[in-house]
Amino acid sequence: MIQKLLWLALAGALGTLARYGLSGWVQRGANSGFPWGTLAVNVLGCFLFGLVWTLTQERLPIPGAVRMVVLIGFLGSFTTFSAFLFETDQMLEQSQWLLAGLNVTGELAAGLAAYLSGAALGRLI
Repeated sequence: MIQKLLWLALAGALGTLARYGLSGWVQRGANSGFPWGTLAVNVLGCFLFGLVWTLTQERLPIPGAVRMVVLIGFLGSFTTFSAFLFETDQMLEQSQWLLAGLNVTGELAAGLAAYLSGAALGRLI
C-alpha cells in the first residue's frame, strides 16, 4: 500500500509540473485574457484519459495499479478542472457573461470531443 501511494504521489507531482508548464506556455503564447492554457490542458487531459483508458481496457491490458497511477496520479493532477471553475467564476464576478459562457461550453464540448477522440484512437491502435 505504501508503494502504491508513493507511485501515485510521484505521478501526481509529474502531472502537476506538466500542467504548470503547458498551461503557462500556451497562455503566454495566446497573450489573451481568456484562459487558453487551462482549456488546452483540460482538452489534452481528456484526450489522453480516453486514449489510455481504452488502450488499457481493450488493447494493452496492464495491471490495475499501473492504470490507476497513470489515470488518477498523473492525469488527475494534470487536468485543471478546479482552475477552470475558478477562472469561470472570476469572469462571472467581472460580468464577463459571454466569456464565461464560452469558457464553460468550450471546455465541456472540447473535453468530451477530445475524450471520445482518444477512445476512438485507442480502438484503432
